[in-house]
Amino acid sequence: MSYSLDFPHALGAPTATAVLRQTVQDFQVDENLGFEPSGSGEHVFLHIRKRGENTQWLAGQIARFAGVDKRDVGFSGLKDRWAETTQWFSVYLPKGPEPDWQNLASETGADMELLAVSRHQQKLRRGEHASNRFVICLVEFQAEPDLPQRLAAIAKQGVPNYFGEQRFGRDGNNLVLAAEWLEQGKRIKARNLRGMVMSAARSWLFNQVLARRVEAGNWNRVIEGDALSEAGQPSGPLWGRGRSAAQGEAGELERNTLETWDVWTNGLEHCGLNQERRSLVLLPEDFEWRLDEASLTVSFALPPGQFATAVLREIARLRTESH
Repeated sequence: MSYSLDFPHALGAPTATAVLRQTVQDFQVDENLGFEPSGSGEHVFLHIRKRGENTQWLAGQIARFAGVDKRDVGFSGLKDRWAETTQWFSVYLPKGPEPDWQNLASETGADMELLAVSRHQQKLRRGEHASNRFVICLVEFQAEPDLPQRLAAIAKQGVPNYFGEQRFGRDGNNLVLAAEWLEQGKRIKARNLRGMVMSAARSWLFNQVLARRVEAGNWNRVIEGDALSEAGQPSGPLWGRGRSAAQGEAGELERNTLETWDVWTNGLEHCGLNQERRSLVLLPEDFEWRLDEASLTVSFALPPGQFATAVLREIARLRTESH
């Protein structure tokens, strides 16, 4: 079975076209921790700018360089590989001499710069940072006449808070694995892979509910029975054990949407996950844009767990250069 990731658009399918990630500099991400390392503690904090490097791979290289177990290296989020990104890593080094961190790039062979070194009392945990700031250049941009109105609408009302394609793996392969696991009972022995597949399945079900709300034109407004996010926005289910917080019209819409996925919902209820909620609305902070002759540059900030590609897909039909 194939899984279409072409979900409905809030503003109608865009006719503008562009190339995404022609170079690593075209996609820049800066992590905002939301706090300053204290300067003391058992964990060394490293602020790093990397280009074209995988976060988990770099964490492993840092562990090897520091002579510690990979579990002793922490980071807040997985940053895009084909991009220029800044982020923090923590290394548990309670005693003994520190390595010369200035040699980290040369020793690991990573395309990176060390921006700062400090210390803190706690390890960095996933999702702990406050936000990510994006500056993205779409090249070979072919604009449409209503582009200014479309961009203004995105800034004002936001976009559907879809999970991005990267959540589902290359060509949606994580969803194929989810079907084998949930529908055929195939075991997934590797813990990390099992967690990735479980997350993909929950994200797929959430996107189904959100897509139905987009089609109904009520994804960004409260309907009867909605369970609201902390920001007062309508939310959708991240499936697991427990009753849905949505009732009335909203609850019925969710049940009708997911009834054909009952094997998946039943399976997720029996794998140790509790049901959670996620906002249906992604509202980019400080959304700005600049249109040049053949490129559009957009900048905005998002909290952890939200996808920049959810914003970009409302602007243009994107072609990604193969790398």
